[in-house]
Amino acid sequence: MVALKPEKGRLLIAEPAILNDNSFKRAIILLTEHSKRSSVGFILNRPLKHVLSDLIPEIDCDFTVYQGGPVEQDNLYFVHKVPHLIPNSIEVANGIYWGGNFELLKNLLNNGKLKPTDIRFFLGYSGWETNQLEDELHTSSWFVSENDYENIFLTNDETFWKDKLLQKGGKYKIWANAPSDIQMN
Repeated sequence: MVALKPEKGRLLIAEPAILNDNSFKRAIILLTEHSKRSSVGFILNRPLKHVLSDLIPEIDCDFTVYQGGPVEQDNLYFVHKVPHLIPNSIEVANGIYWGGNFELLKNLLNNGKLKPTDIRFFLGYSGWETNQLEDELHTSSWFVSENDYENIFLTNDETFWKDKLLQKGGKYKIWANAPSDIQMN
């Protein structure tokens, strides 16, 4: 089987080999940008205990906020599938968009015009400099997967990583059922 190369819109799946990396252990990252110079993405399966109104009180919205990654964790980012409602969005792939007009977004949220299945918010992002991601792929920190979900915002945070390992098959089936804390085995 030919390994997929990283591209915008694809998923980075944490290899079981990085179990001791607290930032990326069992992470699934949506790549929103990938070039020779850098890569950017957001961890899709790491919900925080915060909702949006905890971080921005003028927004009356209880959508869960996710840990996007270890970089710039004091900044809020968003990925969505409603570019017709949020102008100035950047297309990632497969009907997924990144960013857009935040003032208009606040209005949409305050008026209940968006659902949690339309948008996801992140504190921080995951980023790689020139050749860093490729080096991590070569050292088996990640494998790349197509984003084969009709709506990625409907995935189950608790089983997402396990589901992707089972889908990959082979030796990954064994790791899919391993406990989160391998010491507990």
